[in-house]
Amino acid sequence: MDWLNNQNPWWTKDDWEDKDKQLKDWNSQKIRWIPKWIDRLSLEPFSLNFIYGIRQVGKTTGIKLLIKKLLKRTSNPFSIFYFNFDYVGSFYEFRKIIEKYLQIRKKENVDESYIFLDEVTSIDGWYRFIKFLIDTGEFENSVVTILGSSSLNLTKAPENFPGRRGKGANVLVMPLLFHELVEVFGYDAKKVKYDEEILSELWDKYKNFGGFPKSINMHDEAFESFIGGFVSEIHKNSYSLSIVQQIINSLLNKIPSALSFHSISKDINISHKTVREYIEFLEDCFILKLAYWRQGKQISFRKEKKIFFRDPFILRSFSFWTNTRFLESALYENIVQEHLYRKYGEIYYYRNKYEIDCVSGPFKIEVKTGKPHRRYPKDVIVLGEEDIPRFLIELYE
Repeated sequence: MDWLNNQNPWWTKDDWEDKDKQLKDWNSQKIRWIPKWIDRLSLEPFSLNFIYGIRQVGKTTGIKLLIKKLLKRTSNPFSIFYFNFDYVGSFYEFRKIIEKYLQIRKKENVDESYIFLDEVTSIDGWYRFIKFLIDTGEFENSVVTILGSSSLNLTKAPENFPGRRGKGANVLVMPLLFHELVEVFGYDAKKVKYDEEILSELWDKYKNFGGFPKSINMHDEAFESFIGGFVSEIHKNSYSLSIVQQIINSLLNKIPSALSFHSISKDINISHKTVREYIEFLEDCFILKLAYWRQGKQISFRKEKKIFFRDPFILRSFSFWTNTRFLESALYENIVQEHLYRKYGEIYYYRNKYEIDCVSGPFKIEVKTGKPHRRYPKDVIVLGEEDIPRFLIELYE
């Protein structure tokens, strides 16, 4: 019972917020915000929600803020159950914890319950037991939310629950985009784009610190926390730390140019199939994304790819971790690629007589750190660094 009480202190303590690690950290931050993604969760029984995204982006903190909100709506604190299964090693322990809460729920006369299961996907067979409880009606008056740090075991998890999701939603949590950072600093994005001084100041913050809560607050442990969490993901999924570092080193030396898996394999003397496997792992961890060649409706998965890192802080962290510098042009191009991808759900590039860095939605964009050396077709937008902040804001207006 103690291990359940420890993770659900609101059952017995009115001042639980003052001692909760995530909420204490959140309250101590100079720049803090209630994440908007929690509003995308379904809180109406029956719902089975899935939350996933990169580590250190604030998923657990968001859930604790949601729990704080839910406690104001219910007179029975036992209606809310949270458990982090990061250090639970077996299916037997997992099942025992869930069954114990169901017993408590019955004893405390809970009508509707909100159940949050954090880092549960590392437990073999977890979904079978959840499916069983859904089928037997145990969760009929419940909202069940599953959290995880990577898509490796989670994005496919909804496939295990055909017809069993109720009103549930899938929520991807990623670092803040530029216009979101502008807003958490207290500015109106539509107005700030006309204030060159403030816009420049915020752009400097974003390109240096990205959109992670700790990095935005320049937390002393931001880098160690991010790399530590990523290394944990590597070991948990039985990948080689050395190979990951070598691949990232090779990528940082090549981006923003288009490249092939074979070129990386030559750099580090491993097979291109292994490189492909590791790149897919990094993509599943939301570290990077691939942009394929496209002309019109024709897409080539065989030609060289553009590979971009999904947040400035990720790029800078890996640069420090591998002691490898990257080109400034890569940083700007990566930022534009990520914003376009999140807006339109697609990102490509084109190269023939000339190169177009980003093809997405209605846009064809070339990102340049200096003056362009050639003329581009009229439908191609050429962005210099000074143009990027305003473009990123207007993209989401």
